[in-house]
Amino acid sequence: MSVWGAMQFAHPLRCIQAYHELIALAGFTHHRPDYGIQEIATDDGAIVPVTETPVFTTPFCTLLRFSRQGGGAEPRVLLVAPMSGHFATLLRGTIRTLLRDHEVYVTDWRNPRDVPLGQGTFGFEDFVQHVIDFLKFIGPHSHLVAVCQPTVPALAAVALMAADDDPDQPASLTLMAGPIDTRVSPTKVNEFATSKPIEWFRQNMISTVPRGLPGAGRRVYPGFLQLCAFMSMNMDRHSKAFADLFKHRVEGNVDKAAQIRSFYEEYFAIMDLDASFYLHTIETVFQKSALPEGKLLFKGRTVTPRAIRKTFLLTVEGERDDICAVGQTLAAQDLCSGLRPYMKSHHMQAGVGHYGVFNGKRWDHQIYPVLREHIRNSL
Repeated sequence: MSVWGAMQFAHPLRCIQAYHELIALAGFTHHRPDYGIQEIATDDGAIVPVTETPVFTTPFCTLLRFSRQGGGAEPRVLLVAPMSGHFATLLRGTIRTLLRDHEVYVTDWRNPRDVPLGQGTFGFEDFVQHVIDFLKFIGPHSHLVAVCQPTVPALAAVALMAADDDPDQPASLTLMAGPIDTRVSPTKVNEFATSKPIEWFRQNMISTVPRGLPGAGRRVYPGFLQLCAFMSMNMDRHSKAFADLFKHRVEGNVDKAAQIRSFYEEYFAIMDLDASFYLHTIETVFQKSALPEGKLLFKGRTVTPRAIRKTFLLTVEGERDDICAVGQTLAAQDLCSGLRPYMKSHHMQAGVGHYGVFNGKRWDHQIYPVLREHIRNSL
C-alpha cells in the first residue's frame, strides 16, 4: 500500500470531510466577500484597529476609506482595483500592507448584475471619470496606485488632469502589472483578445442578466468566463492546489489547508463586467493599442501622457507574469516623456507572477518598500 493510500485508510473521517470541502469550494458566488480588515500589525509589532468607511458612492462604485488608529496626517493613497472578474477584496493583502504608512482609499466596484438598468451603462470613459472624480474628492497631494487592468484608465485620468493643470492631480502614480502596451511580448491573454474581430466578442462573450436580479436586462460579460480563462492558463497549478488542500486536511495541517481555502473562496467570488466596458477595453486597449498609439480618446479629447509633468511615476512588473508580460507596463515610462528623468522609476520583481506583484511575501518585503519610498520622494 502506498503512503498516500495508508494515510487515507488511517484517517477515513478526514478523507470524507476533505472530499466534501472540495465539492463545496468548487462553487461560484456573485456576492462580494468582506474585507475583514479590523486591525493590522505595525512595523514595531503593535496591533492597531482599522476603520472602514464609505465616503463616496456612485451607482457602480463605492469609494472606501481605510484608516488605522493613530495614523494622523499620513499620505493618502487611492488604490484602483481591477474590474476584471473579481471583487476589489482580492486586494485585501495590498490594502493591509499600504495601511502601515498610509490612509488608503479603495474603489469598491459593484457587480453590474446588481445595478438596475435604469442607471445606464458603465464604459471605459466612465471608469476614467470615476478615477478623476475620486482624486478630486480626496484632494491635492494624493497618490494613485493602479493594479493590472486599471493602469490604462488611471494613466489616462492623470494625463487629462495634467493637461488641464488640475490642482488635484496626484503627486505620484504607481502602475503595477498593467497592459499599457500589449504589443510588447504578447501573452495568451493578449493573443486571444486580438484573434477575433470585436463583433465576435459581442456575439459570443456577452449575455443578459436574468430576470429576478436587480440588474435584469443589463448586457454583461459573465465573470465566470473570465475566471475559467484565467484558470485554464494555469490548470496544473490549480489542480495541485486542490490536491494539496485535500492532503493537508487529511494530515491535519489546519493552517496550510485554511490558507489554500481562503484563497479560493476569494478567487471563486466572481463579478460580471458591463458589456460596454468589456468591449471597449478589448477593442481600445488590446486590439487598437490606442494609448501607446496616441489615439485614445476621452469624450472627444486625445489623451496625451506627455502632458504629465508634476506627477512622479513608478512602474512595477513581475518577472514571471503571464498576464501582463515584462515590458508592457514599462512602456508608460516612454509615454510620459514630459517627466524629468528623476521623476520616473521602474521596479522589476524577480521570481513573481502576476498575483505576486501586489500580494504575498515579495510584495510585502521587496516591492512595497520601493513604492513607499516612491511616495515619500514625491512629497
